[in-house]
Amino acid sequence: MIFVLLVFLVGASVTDILWGRIPNKITYSGTVVGLGLNVVGTLVVHVNGVQPGQLNVIGWIGIDRSLLGFLACGLVMVVCYVFFKIGGGDVKLIAMMGAFLGPDRGITAMLWTFVLGACFGLIVLVWRVGPWRLAAQLARHLLWSLRLGRWDPLTAEERAQLQPPLFLAPSALIATVIVAFELVERFVFAAGA
Repeated sequence: MIFVLLVFLVGASVTDILWGRIPNKITYSGTVVGLGLNVVGTLVVHVNGVQPGQLNVIGWIGIDRSLLGFLACGLVMVVCYVFFKIGGGDVKLIAMMGAFLGPDRGITAMLWTFVLGACFGLIVLVWRVGPWRLAAQLARHLLWSLRLGRWDPLTAEERAQLQPPLFLAPSALIATVIVAFELVERFVFAAGA
C-alpha cells in the first residue's frame, strides 16, 4: 500500500512543481483508494479469519486507523489553511497521506513535510535573493528596528521576496519515504551500533 501512496505523491509532486497546484483528481482518488484498500483489508480479516498481522506486511492499517489518520491529518491541515497561507491542495494531500499511513505515521509524515518544506523554501529564498544580500537586508532591518525601538514593518517588496513558492508535495513524498521505510530509525540505529 505504501507504493500506491508513493505513486499518488509522485503525481502530485510533478503537478505541484510544474504548475504550482495539486489536482483534486489526485487527492480525491488517492483518499478513496487509501480508505478503500483498508476497507478491503478489514473485510478480509473479518470474513476469512486472516490474522491482522499477516496484512500488516503489505501496509494494511485497518479502516479505523485509516479514517482516524485521514481525520487527524486533515483537521490539522484545515487549521493551517485557516491561519496560514497554504493551498487547499496541500490540505487534501496531507489528509490523503493520513488515510494511507494512519494517525501516528501520518502526523509524523506531516511534520516531516513541514520541516522539509521549510528547508526547501529557505533554499529557494537564498537562491533567489542571494546569501549576502539576504544577510545584509536582515542586518539592516534589525538595526533599523533597534534604532526605532520597535519592529519596523517590511515593505511590500521585502515581503514579496520572502514569499518563495512552497512545494509541499515533493516534501510530502520525501517525508513519506522517511516515515514508511523508517529511515531515521535505521540511521540512528546504524550510528549507535
